[in-house]
Amino acid sequence: MLKTRMTEALGIQYPIQCGTMQWLSRAELVAAVAEAGGLACLAGATFPTREDLLDEIKKTQDLTDKPFGVNVSLFPALVPRPPEEMIETVIDGGVKIIETAGRNPQPYREMIQKAGMIHIHKCARVRDAAKVDKLGVDLVSIVGIECGGHPSMEKVTSLVLIPQAVDAVTRPLIVGGGFSDGRTLVVALALGASGVNMGTRFMATKECPIHQSFKEKMIEARETDTVLVMESIQNPARVMRNPWAEKILEMENKGASLEELAPMITGKLSMTGWLEGKYEEGLYPAGQVVGRVKDIPTVADLIKRTVDEAMEVKEKLNEILG
Repeated sequence: MLKTRMTEALGIQYPIQCGTMQWLSRAELVAAVAEAGGLACLAGATFPTREDLLDEIKKTQDLTDKPFGVNVSLFPALVPRPPEEMIETVIDGGVKIIETAGRNPQPYREMIQKAGMIHIHKCARVRDAAKVDKLGVDLVSIVGIECGGHPSMEKVTSLVLIPQAVDAVTRPLIVGGGFSDGRTLVVALALGASGVNMGTRFMATKECPIHQSFKEKMIEARETDTVLVMESIQNPARVMRNPWAEKILEMENKGASLEELAPMITGKLSMTGWLEGKYEEGLYPAGQVVGRVKDIPTVADLIKRTVDEAMEVKEKLNEILG
């Protein structure tokens, strides 16, 4: 059932990845996704020391014996230590799946390959996907403009981006931006992808560590309740529309510099807000698909009904296509 190149490469049951989310992708959420048959990665950059990350890896391993990964950001500003040190920590922790993102992973390919790890690289442009495909990564991940977090400045929608990326790479392709259920999973597979990356939808699950009030905000939100900020510094981010995001847009429209924006866009504000429910202060990544979030299931229930719905769609398509 739903066997794809992604599931075969990663040794998982379903072609569904929970998008790696800063501050939120902790052991409880990652293990729950793994136990339910999907893939999730710990957010390595949110652990300030080697010991902190190793502790979280061990905690996850105590909760599941299924495959999971660790995300290592290659953005210098987001990494508490050099990427080489982060990767070495992941290797020492016994994790066999690594997800990199942010910059060209070429300098780290030999290190990852020698460790026998499965390497996913996440990007937002087709040309970057094609480049890392040639580097020999095991899976390529790409996101459209609808996604929460960081899309491309090119602002290409998933429906256009995915078939272009499929044509440009030879590796299994994981796609994000607009995916939340079985119907959208089937769309991704029909376009040639090997699986989907769902971040926003997993935020509104019981195991996700954000405050309950945030989850309720997501249920109330419409698809128009996200905005793109930080375009002026060439680092666009799609976040929930709140007074903080509106203030940043106002500053950008007035030509604010990076130095002026820096105190407003720090991720530490979001960390406190996520946990304490302070929705008015900080930036909170979410995709346009937030408008389709209508409940707060367990991770297991979300994945099961996504798969069940995908199979129902398949049967309908069989009737239509004969």
